[in-house]
Amino acid sequence: MNEKGFTLIEMLVVLLVISILLLLVIPNIGKQQNSIQAKGCLALQKMVQSSVESFRLENEHLPDNLEILKEQGYIATYKCKNKTELSYDKITGTVSIP
Repeated sequence: MNEKGFTLIEMLVVLLVISILLLLVIPNIGKQQNSIQAKGCLALQKMVQSSVESFRLENEHLPDNLEILKEQGYIATYKCKNKTELSYDKITGTVSIP
């Protein structure tokens, strides 16, 4: 009986190995989510800071707030994916993550 194919035992072993790998990988993905969000927020902060400088060069003054940048099309948003809103110091023109 030399038939090609998998036996039930072989299929169960493969499913067991896949299940074990998933159990090991899924918790690590959850742990990395905070790091990914922080790096994304940092990148947004740098992009908004660049937009503040661009506004300053074109208008010869700093914007009063980040909403002005959004209204004039310099940025699409100033909120991170985790709903953190970037803070802006009008006096120094510095954008920071609270």
